[in-house]
Amino acid sequence: MGILKKINRRRRAFMKGLTKNIGSCSYPKIKETPEDIKIEKVLVCRPNGRLGNLLLVTPLVQEITAVFPNCKIDLMVKGNLAPILFENYDAIDHTIKLPKKPFKSLFKYFQKWTAIRRTRYDLIINVVSYSSSGRLATWIARGKYKLFGNDEGGLIASRYENAQHMAKFPVYYFRDFLLHCGLPERSGAVPLLDLKLSTAELEKGKGIVQNIVGDGKKTIALFTYATGHKCYSCDWWAQFYEALKQAFPECNILEILPIEKVSQISFQAPAFYSKDVREIGAVIANTDVFVGADSGIMHLASSVQTPTIGLFSVTDSTTYQPYGNNSLGVNTEEIGIEACLALIRSRIG
Repeated sequence: MGILKKINRRRRAFMKGLTKNIGSCSYPKIKETPEDIKIEKVLVCRPNGRLGNLLLVTPLVQEITAVFPNCKIDLMVKGNLAPILFENYDAIDHTIKLPKKPFKSLFKYFQKWTAIRRTRYDLIINVVSYSSSGRLATWIARGKYKLFGNDEGGLIASRYENAQHMAKFPVYYFRDFLLHCGLPERSGAVPLLDLKLSTAELEKGKGIVQNIVGDGKKTIALFTYATGHKCYSCDWWAQFYEALKQAFPECNILEILPIEKVSQISFQAPAFYSKDVREIGAVIANTDVFVGADSGIMHLASSVQTPTIGLFSVTDSTTYQPYGNNSLGVNTEEIGIEACLALIRSRIG
């Protein structure tokens, strides 16, 4: 193990010990009457730089702005991806970006931590309760109401459906906080992941798809890669791809390539490669169904309203599965390739 990995592991252990008792109460004490509660400035803490984890924050941002349409939201994240993903969210004011590799940018790292003290917030939300950095940021930042993400006694899980989902829990937690404030109850479906592509971006994506696979046929998008143990083997994908071709001869198949520019089907299908996540999203938005393992690109497909079938084998589908727009996650340890093909057929017609 490299020296930086060892240091990072110890840093996480230190942070976990430092923050384990921070924010032990579910909700702050409310002194105002419901009529006096004003939320104009919000800090959302999600110190993570992964594509999927950041997209999973978009439902919470939509929910906050639906309740408080004139509020401005700051995001505390990691890396440079968040401003790209949230560029069409008018409510986003500032993005506080921690460096992805703090030990290579120590001065900048501590500078960003001090930045959250400069603004007085009405509401601070830690998106993920087990995030030590998120809990610490919520504690350090100056604000009237601080939500650390605790579900004491499992009240949120018992009160709301699918509360364990990483995109839904923060929304339910926020809704429960509103009830705690005496504000009207919000019900209905949790907002969907949304990249908020512009019309121009969608048109560009349409042109790219047409140039690669032609026009007139429905298109199945495949993403055959994933990180670590989530990545299915080349043998598995070879069987899946062959079965897919036989089951859907009337459809185009377009492989979306990862940043590593590798293919688990050996580039047998027409492929699209880009480092621009919004462009990738626009291309997927112009396909009819997306199939891929649990990954950031899977969440990207879900965020552009393309019916998404997420393939799960090692991660918990109840926590990460795509939802809405006829999307779902399937455990491939429990169902086979033929069942997956039937799910595709039910979505592509």
